[in-house]
Amino acid sequence: MNFLFEFVISSLIVLGGIFVLVGSIGLIKLPDLMTRLHAPTKATTLGLGGALGASMLYFLWGEGTLSIHEVLISVFLFLTAPVTAHFIAKAHLHLNRDTIRQELSPTGRDHGWSTFDTVPKEAAEAGKAIDQPRG
Repeated sequence: MNFLFEFVISSLIVLGGIFVLVGSIGLIKLPDLMTRLHAPTKATTLGLGGALGASMLYFLWGEGTLSIHEVLISVFLFLTAPVTAHFIAKAHLHLNRDTIRQELSPTGRDHGWSTFDTVPKEAAEAGKAIDQPRG
């Protein structure tokens, strides 16, 4: 193998390993769910992307073909990680609604935070209950 290709592939593996390590440590050490959520979605995803990129380059240069397995894994990983993180964060916000609402700053608009306000501001000011399902 050419030294340049070996260096690039080795660098991607080492950088990927560093990102996975940082993401794993962040998942354990960060204090609450919302900060802990960033570790696997950002750092670990980049780390796995680096390892998959190194594997794609190795097989592309070594065998002369692009391995579709790594491409599919990369696409699946980069599409599902942010969606899963969004669902987890949204569930956390709704489970801890009262605590989080007290910590939020005003929006400066005619309506509040869309995650919490399900009734228009005028209805809330008229005395109707906020956060009641429409029906």
